[in-house]
Amino acid sequence: MYDMKRDLLKSVLIGIGTAMAIFCLVGIVFDVHYGGNFSLDDYRFTKMVVGCILVGLGFGVPSVVYKKESIPRPLRVIIHLGIGWIVYLIVAYAVGWMGATASIGQTILIICIQSAVFLLIWFLFFRHYKKEADEINKKLAEKNS
Repeated sequence: MYDMKRDLLKSVLIGIGTAMAIFCLVGIVFDVHYGGNFSLDDYRFTKMVVGCILVGLGFGVPSVVYKKESIPRPLRVIIHLGIGWIVYLIVAYAVGWMGATASIGQTILIICIQSAVFLLIWFLFFRHYKKEADEINKKLAEKNS
C-alpha cells in the first residue's frame, strides 16, 4: 500500500509540475506576443493557475493505471490520456483557454495543438521508462549469467 501512495504522490507532483511548466512557458509566449501588455484581470490568473493544477491532476492521477499489469497497455494509454484529455477540455472551457471567446477554427486548432503536446509528453515519459526498464532487464540478465 505504501508504494501505491508514493507512486500516486509522485504522479501528482510530476503532473502538476509539468502542467505548471507548460503554463509558464505559454504565459511567456503570450506576454512577448502582446509586447508586455498581456494582462489577466478579474482573477483570471488565479483561475488559470487552479485550472492548471486540475489539468496536472487530470493527467497525473490516472497515470497510476500503468502499474496495473492486468490491463493491456493500449487500454492503459487510452484510460490515462482519455481522462486527462477530458479534464483538460472541461478546465480549458471553464477558465477561458477556449470557448466563447474563440472561434470554431481556433478551438479546433487549440485542441489539435494540445493533443500533440499531450502525446509528445506521453511519448517522452514512455521512452524514459522504457529505457529504464531495458537497463534493469540488462542488469538482471548480467547478474543471472
